[in-house]
Amino acid sequence: MNNLNIVLVEPQIPQNTGNISRTCAVTGARLHLVRPLGFEVTDKNLKRAGLDYWNELDITYYDNLADFFSKNNGSFYYFTTKGKNVYSNINYPDNCYIVFGREDAGLPEELLYNNKENCVRIPMRPNLRSLNLSNSVAIAAYEILRQWDFPDLAVEGKLTRFNWD
Repeated sequence: MNNLNIVLVEPQIPQNTGNISRTCAVTGARLHLVRPLGFEVTDKNLKRAGLDYWNELDITYYDNLADFFSKNNGSFYYFTTKGKNVYSNINYPDNCYIVFGREDAGLPEELLYNNKENCVRIPMRPNLRSLNLSNSVAIAAYEILRQWDFPDLAVEGKLTRFNWD
């Protein structure tokens, strides 16, 4: 089974984290939250956005980035508007970590500078700031899962009143 790790560094908006939590639950991705968080995990907006999937999450909390890196190893990919590599041109290995920064500031530039080859960007118009964090995570996660041939995910749905056959 392939393992995808989604890392949010200091997320600030509970609805974004709730939406990302739901993405993690339906894809089986692990969620890593790096403090400080801009909300309490009991926040009603966080739970509402994640709906009833909260109990389906594999979630780990860290005190800061140093704590996160001391407890995890593997291939790290830093999603940033400052990246020089297009996210879909990367071949993501099993047990990779896709790392996203806070909504208002992104990831620390020193981290990006020291990991140039693993900084990736979702293409967008140059005069606009960025995509929404939860949309960016979904785009990245599904590109990786597509490359892995959607392991353990249902690729065909069923109608409720009719049969496809």
